[in-house]
This record gives sequence, structure tokens and C-alpha cells, in this order.
Amino acid sequence: MERIKTGINGIDQFTGGLPRGKTVLITGDAGSGKTIFGLQFALTSCQQNLKTVYITTEEDSKDLFTQAETFNWDINSVTDSGLLQFIELAGVRARVTEAEISIDVGAMKGNFSKFLRDLPEDTETVVLDNIGSFTAKLTPYEFRDRFDLLVYELKERNITAVIILDSATSKEFNEIALFSVYGAIRLMKRENPYTGRRERVMDVVKMRSTKTPTQFMTYEINNNGIDIISGVENKD
Repeated sequence: MERIKTGINGIDQFTGGLPRGKTVLITGDAGSGKTIFGLQFALTSCQQNLKTVYITTEEDSKDLFTQAETFNWDINSVTDSGLLQFIELAGVRARVTEAEISIDVGAMKGNFSKFLRDLPEDTETVVLDNIGSFTAKLTPYEFRDRFDLLVYELKERNITAVIILDSATSKEFNEIALFSVYGAIRLMKRENPYTGRRERVMDVVKMRSTKTPTQFMTYEINNNGIDIISGVENKD
């Protein structure tokens, strides 16, 4: 199976990268590095000469450029070359919310397929950050139905996708989403039971057709972005 490097050495070392044409779910607490993960994957995809689209539902592209500059990532060169395109949906979400205040239109709820409407036909990889912004008022059944359709449409177009789900939404819909995606990675912040210090750990929850680590991987966010650091710890 062909794979796409993430730019995160530990993940690429253990899994060989993300399976091409499949969807991987990224969940995690606030501050765990979900957006950094998405940006790192997007830039690395471009470095592999893959046409990439980053869909942002909360931040505008200027904020993402600022984050990239923090790690000295050259986003300008890949956007100028056309390898990377940003699609901003924050304004769309605001207009939908304003409309729902006056008219509760069921069709507006969780229409995940609209994320794909503006994708160029030659898109090869997509980062969707984050889908939680469009899940308000959805029942579990409605979420499953719409999320399944999104994953199906991505697969039909042979697009490799990273879908980010915020912690609040993942608590409600995480188990449902896990059934639909090909792989899932959870980013966590916790207190180390041995040192008492706060740390970040990553769990490759699932990755079909892939040998995955059985331990938590400790990582840090440094000048390079997300780095897996030495030392892994049993999930138990």
C-alpha cells in the first residue's frame, strides 16, 4: 500500500506514513497540537509533490501562516507554486449561525459534503480543521450518516485526508467516527505518573493494514513542530 509521509518522524518510522487515499482522524485536547499536526502533514505532502488543500473552519489563513512561521516552515513557496491552497470556512460558519438564530433550517446542520465542493479536481491530500464546528445540534445518527458520506466521497476521489475533531466534539462522536475512518490518532496532555511532570503523548488508536506501536509515544512541540522524543510507555 502506498503511503504519504507525515513529516513526524516517529509516526513515519512506525507506520511508514498515512495510507494513500484513506481518511485518518486526529483528536485531542486544546493545546495538544492538532492544528500543528495538520499543518506539518500538509507541508510534508507538498514536499512530496502532492496537490494539497487545507480547509480551516475556525482560523483564517493568516493565523495559520503565523503558526507556520513559528517553525520556520516555508508555506509561501508551496502556496505560490499552487501545491497548497487554503479554504476558509469561518465566515461561512458565522453566516450559517446567524441564519439559524432566526430560522432553524435542518438542511444547514452537518452538511459535511459541502467541504468538498470547492476542492480542485486534482486534489490529492486534504486537511479538514476542524469538523467539530459543524456538528451543532446533530444527533449521533445524523452525525454517523453525514460523516460516513464524507469519508465515502473522499475515498471515491482517492483523496488522502486528515480530519481533525476537537475535544468537545470527540467526546460525543469519537466512537462513531472511529468506525468510519481508516486510521485514528489521539493527542493527549497528561501528568507523567513517574515524574509528576506534564507531558504530551500520542496514541495511534487504529491504522488498518498497518503495523502500529502498542505504546504511547511521548512528543514535544519544538522549533521543528511535532517531534516524537525518546521513550515510549505502555498504554496500560
